[in-house]
Amino acid sequence: MRIYKTRSIAADACKKGRVTMRGVELKPSRTFKIGDTFSVRKGPITYSYEVLRLSENRLGAKLVADYMRDITAPDQLELLELARLAGKSGRDRGTGRPTKKDRREIEVFFSDDYDEYLDDFEDDEE
Repeated sequence: MRIYKTRSIAADACKKGRVTMRGVELKPSRTFKIGDTFSVRKGPITYSYEVLRLSENRLGAKLVADYMRDITAPDQLELLELARLAGKSGRDRGTGRPTKKDRREIEVFFSDDYDEYLDDFEDDEE
């Protein structure tokens, strides 16, 4: 149902224990019934789905919502959003390694003294 791009990738995920139903790892040959709920772990996030209808054929992306419903917990979706924001906060792709000045600013930013650094910077502007 388009959770994974190909069947072989989906089968590998099942074999690695990333697809579960009620805490039990599923095999690639597992058949589903209407009303079943299952979880798929992709990276740090665990997505949950409920089966609404069954199909024998591959579906178009627009029809997937008619056959299954995403019931992923809000805390998992929050993790996804945090990961998305963390990816955007880094350096631009292709800009190379940070310079010494950049590294020092990064160290100050992550240190406990960051508030003091900002206070010093505001005093210089006045």
